[in-house]
Amino acid sequence: MKKALFPGSFDPLTLGHYDIIKRGVELFDEVIVAIGINSDKKYMFSLEERQQFIEEAFKEEPKVKVVTYEGLTVQFCKEINVPFILRGLRNPADFEFEKAIAHTNRRLSKIETVFLLTAAKTSYISSSIVRDVIRNNGDYTVLVPDSVRVK
Repeated sequence: MKKALFPGSFDPLTLGHYDIIKRGVELFDEVIVAIGINSDKKYMFSLEERQQFIEEAFKEEPKVKVVTYEGLTVQFCKEINVPFILRGLRNPADFEFEKAIAHTNRRLSKIETVFLLTAAKTSYISSSIVRDVIRNNGDYTVLVPDSVRVK
């Protein structure tokens, strides 16, 4: 069974994330969406809300599992016996950043990173842009799956 871990903060889940997960399901038997916990970071949405957004978005997809973790992603992959990390690339800057992490992960383990280019229609979306739209009372709903709702 080929499993991949898709790590991130998902604050919140965007249509870009959604697209990568849906496409990842076509490549892997299971995609584990792993919400990283960083106590130094200020989140707009609680861990529970972020997990609920993802679980609701993929409630009809049995190949998607949602978990939380702390520490190094590559170490978590080893702990749960997942040999692949799935990452989405929006632009050349993402590639350079993710390439360095992928090389480091390969040096620390045998875990491979698989990159998917984001769809053109979602390549401009980031969680930080979504948070800014929400803070300024804009229509964030065109940037996120239906499961993401601000209270």
